[in-house]
Amino acid sequence: MTDILLDRPTGSLAAAAIGNENDILTRIHDPLVQLAHWQRPRPSTLSWLDTLDWRGIDDIDTTVSGPRFGPQVTRLLHDAGYPQASQTGMLAEEIVVRASQFARLMTCTALRLRLEVIETDACRKFHMDYVTARLLMPLLGPGTQWKDANPGAAVNQIEIGNVCILKGRRWVDEPVILHRSPPIAGTGQTRLLLALDPANTDAPAESLRI
Repeated sequence: MTDILLDRPTGSLAAAAIGNENDILTRIHDPLVQLAHWQRPRPSTLSWLDTLDWRGIDDIDTTVSGPRFGPQVTRLLHDAGYPQASQTGMLAEEIVVRASQFARLMTCTALRLRLEVIETDACRKFHMDYVTARLLMPLLGPGTQWKDANPGAAVNQIEIGNVCILKGRRWVDEPVILHRSPPIAGTGQTRLLLALDPANTDAPAESLRI
């Protein structure tokens, strides 16, 4: 496990908690941590995503309710055009595990689930989302980038299969760790990104894309 401590001009301190074990994600509850990053390879059962024809696949953006996410996620994947085959069941299982874990960490029963096929530049500016927290898992293509808010700070990347939880503006007063969508316009690359937010019916859906 690695903690990256970031000294701020104001004297405040924030940390990115990085490790190769699942339980690193629980560090998001540490008051000093704004990002918990589980570094792991994408499961080999999802390698078929590399050869999928994305022209027939729709984005998913909806609210799912727990604790049994499985039937909802499977239906959403089939409705979006993913194959009616065992491979899609493996993708559904991975999403359900992530959703169940995130719901427990956030002590919520409903999540906003997005599974987006991205072929253009989304939000290229570094920012912090107007959410409590967000789980990101890149499944194909370049992953979301993050950095310290200080000018000139090094840029880090969430690699395929990694799982990352970032605090949002509803949780912290001072954004210290920012993130952005990696610029891919004109490269011919396709990104597949899972994003989970605690569902909040009292506020408008956060509009920035990651």
